[in-house]
Amino acid sequence: MTTTIALVTGANKGLGRETVRRLASKGWQVFLGARDTARGEAAAAELVADGLDVRFVPLDVTSDDSVAAAADTVKAAAGRLDVLINNAGIGGPHTAPADTRPDDLREVFEANVFGPIRVTHAFLALLQSSDHPRIVMVSSGVGSIAVITDPKWAGLLPPALGYPTTKAALNMLTTMYASGLPDIRVNAVDPGYTATDLNGNSGFQTVAEGTDAVVAMATIERDGPTGGFFDRMGTAPW
Repeated sequence: MTTTIALVTGANKGLGRETVRRLASKGWQVFLGARDTARGEAAAAELVADGLDVRFVPLDVTSDDSVAAAADTVKAAAGRLDVLINNAGIGGPHTAPADTRPDDLREVFEANVFGPIRVTHAFLALLQSSDHPRIVMVSSGVGSIAVITDPKWAGLLPPALGYPTTKAALNMLTTMYASGLPDIRVNAVDPGYTATDLNGNSGFQTVAEGTDAVVAMATIERDGPTGGFFDRMGTAPW
């Protein structure tokens, strides 16, 4: 049986690291992408010590050169990529909409929107070399207009222009990629409110629970869904 090759961005901790661990536990070869070399190497070494086939690859999703070099590394080591998981992301500013200026949002858009585009473009040829390519975009429920406008959530999420808007954009990117790349299964996932550094570990889900939807979409069959948005319970509202 051919080994499945996967890459996870932003994977030295939290949801990314747990995704690497779970996929590698299935016997996959997983490239652990992280912009911080020391942390990335340490995370990969811990997983390798557990007997998993994990390889660190330096990858800063905001850098063309870094992403191109990562693609070259994966090509040289594996020759193809079966599963790309665009997980890397940042929280962005919490300033009120009235106080937010364009420059306040450039960093979060660079990481959360342009990053997945940059990585997907760079790895597209390797994905097209796979006989069952999949892309998973790690989005968020706060990027869902249906969720944010649901009266039952009123007042629970302070309005901010950065993070929610980038995740809404990522959802639309998912839809467009699925339409434009019919031979690749492309889906977005909402991990749910999971305890990670992004929220000061205030989430009520474990990272294992938070990666359920990620792993589900990474492991879909050839006739699995594409262009969808899912959480650990099933289909999520756009």
